Amino acid sequence: MSAQQGPAEVDQGGATRLERYHAWRDRRIATSRTRRMVWRAIVGALGGLIVVVGLALVPLPGPGWLIVFLGVGILATEFTWAERVLEFGKDLLDKWTDWLGRQPLWVRGLIGLACFAFVCAVVVVTLRILGTPGWVPEWVPLVR
Repeated sequence: MSAQQGPAEVDQGGATRLERYHAWRDRRIATSRTRRMVWRAIVGALGGLIVVVGLALVPLPGPGWLIVFLGVGILATEFTWAERVLEFGKDLLDKWTDWLGRQPLWVRGLIGLACFAFVCAVVVVTLRILGTPGWVPEWVPLVR
């Protein structure tokens, strides 16, 4: 590869994915103030949209928080405040999983059962509000 194709050289230097992204951005985007502002606006809009969609999905069963973290991760590529929010979220998640791992099996089971009950309640309420799809059998309790 030629010297102008920097990413391969950065890879050999042991740079992280974020460092390779910043190197690419500095070579391609940051050379013009207008390009830089347009790029930040695109990243901000895309990351913000993903965060909003993730937050809307949080109470529903599925990967709501994962989508929120993905959106904040996208924002963190351009905005320092988002990097701090992402680090705070990672630290909080680490503390939670460490705490949960130190608990006896019955406490973890109760927490799992409470989460399951909450998800079931959200599904029932959602189906009551939005209506039950026609493919759900009549004998299914609480949703009709």
